[in-house]
Amino acid sequence: MGNSVEYKTLRIYISSTDQYKFKPLYETIVFEAKRYGMAGATVLKGIMGYGASSEIYNEKFFVLSEKIPLVIEIVDEAPKIDGFVETILPFMQDVPKGCLISVQKNEFIYRKPGDKK
Repeated sequence: MGNSVEYKTLRIYISSTDQYKFKPLYETIVFEAKRYGMAGATVLKGIMGYGASSEIYNEKFFVLSEKIPLVIEIVDEAPKIDGFVETILPFMQDVPKGCLISVQKNEFIYRKPGDKK
């Protein structure tokens, strides 16, 4: 794209039942991303998965358990991603069955910013 700005993708792997101060952790992270001025955030609902606890969760057992895997994805400039990771690390400390945060460098093929409200 001819842009010298480096971008990264932040992915946060958690469970739908994880909480921070009695609120869903995924909501806390998305609202914090908005306050931090991140370009955007998306919460993706997994249909099946397992993590560090090795317990498999999927939608078939949704009636028995509301626990399903979630991925929060945020793309922004590298320095903003790096700073935001430091901001959210305290939120992750009490996740009972583990979590994962990954960061990857991006090469954009096409980017069209939307109008801000």
